[in-house]
Amino acid sequence: MTSELVKLTAAAMADALTAREVSARELTQAHLDRTAAVDGAVHSYLHVDAEGALAAADVVDAARAQGRDLHRLAGVPIAVKDVMATAGLPTTCGSRILEGWVPPYDATLVSRIKAAGMPILGKTNMDEFAMGSSTEHSAYGPSHNPWDLERIPGGSGGGSSSVIASFQAPLAIGTDTGGSIRQPAAVTGTCGTKPTYGGVSRYGLVALASSLDQAGPCARTVLDTALLHEVIAGHDPLDSTSIDAPVPACVTAAQRADVRGMRIGIVRELTGEGFQAGVQQRFDEAVAHLVDAGAEVVEVSCASFTYALAAYYLILPSEASSNLAKFDAMRYGLRVWPEGLEDASAEQVMAATRDAGFGDEVKRRIILGTYALSSGYYDAYYGSAQKARRLIADDFAKAFQSADVLVSPTAPTTAFQLGDKLDDPMAMYLNDIATIPANLAGVPGMSLPSGLAPEDGLPTGFQILAPAMADERLYAVGSALEARLTAAWGGQLLDRAPALPTSEVAR
Repeated sequence: MTSELVKLTAAAMADALTAREVSARELTQAHLDRTAAVDGAVHSYLHVDAEGALAAADVVDAARAQGRDLHRLAGVPIAVKDVMATAGLPTTCGSRILEGWVPPYDATLVSRIKAAGMPILGKTNMDEFAMGSSTEHSAYGPSHNPWDLERIPGGSGGGSSSVIASFQAPLAIGTDTGGSIRQPAAVTGTCGTKPTYGGVSRYGLVALASSLDQAGPCARTVLDTALLHEVIAGHDPLDSTSIDAPVPACVTAAQRADVRGMRIGIVRELTGEGFQAGVQQRFDEAVAHLVDAGAEVVEVSCASFTYALAAYYLILPSEASSNLAKFDAMRYGLRVWPEGLEDASAEQVMAATRDAGFGDEVKRRIILGTYALSSGYYDAYYGSAQKARRLIADDFAKAFQSADVLVSPTAPTTAFQLGDKLDDPMAMYLNDIATIPANLAGVPGMSLPSGLAPEDGLPTGFQILAPAMADERLYAVGSALEARLTAAWGGQLLDRAPALPTSEVAR
């Protein structure tokens, strides 16, 4: 029964709950049992809150028994990336410097999840402060890809992608600064959306780069992703970057699944050379499906996208160096006393704490950002990067004049082996080459599975980009493509994933 329940889509779970075919407690317990069986091998979670999740499920069951009106997703459990503040639950951001910290408040999107009656199963693993493309920079050890436990599940949200792909949760929250929802979705055969910047409140999201960070939904299907998107989206007066506008009709678009008459723009700079042959092959096949569904395909050029990677890796470290200055051992989190000093200054304690608490990648980016912002270098580095960002936004605007959405492969390769790129940061950064432009311009993007690469049998991702606050277009195109692909496959892509070991293995 447990295995059958956890394999359902979130929408099917919601329908079963409404029909009283299963209780929220039973559904939540089934996922907790699944976690107990497989997370030793996958390591998706940093913290599991079985007691809290079951208590929340009981509240939903009681309300349903009383005949109260409930949200469609009430009783459907969810996992939350450990970068979101959760009252009463540890929030570490995958870092030792916040080990054991328990926020006294909820992030706005967490409050909305609780208001919808969705039990929170736990907090998912991530690259430290969301810096990475593999989850290998987590201070608590990497997560593993359920398709091949020796491979990465993507990053920084590898915990959120792998928790879904391993059927430990039907839904999860991720965050996307340069692709950290979409790239993990691509390499695990799942679905994820980076909403329009400002479309989902950033209040309670521990900032990496404030002008780039955006929380969003992760799921196994396009409709499930849309359902969660509408739960967490909407204006928030606590977030000065929040857009005061109606939430796009994501669920309606996903249910419509119609691309007839739509213009699909293939971005010349995000295909072809540098992309794994199997990734490109599955992308081309997916485009053909959209043509068969009634869409028109056009090629667009966004020449400035060639500057995106360089601009991003100047803007992000610069903002990170500023945002992470607050982790200073003075107010909360880790405090390390300098060795050999009886009467240390605040500066010495801060230096010792940051040295012990931050990992190598975080230190690398803080140093880069501090240098880029330093006197005499600001204009040459950070200033120039912002000019490139403006050009990228202009190219998006021009492209959307001739296309309703833009498409590309989500990531240039399938999941690589754990450890393969740890000693080569630049090779790791190149994994974000197709996802970064959307973050620089603030436009929404989605990744959904496009099949398995023939050379290695691993998932590939199809990326869809839309104009700002036109998030519903992602779901219309994504759902139409998903319907055709699943029909061709004879079911969901994850049905082909290998069975996971249920014995405890070394993390």
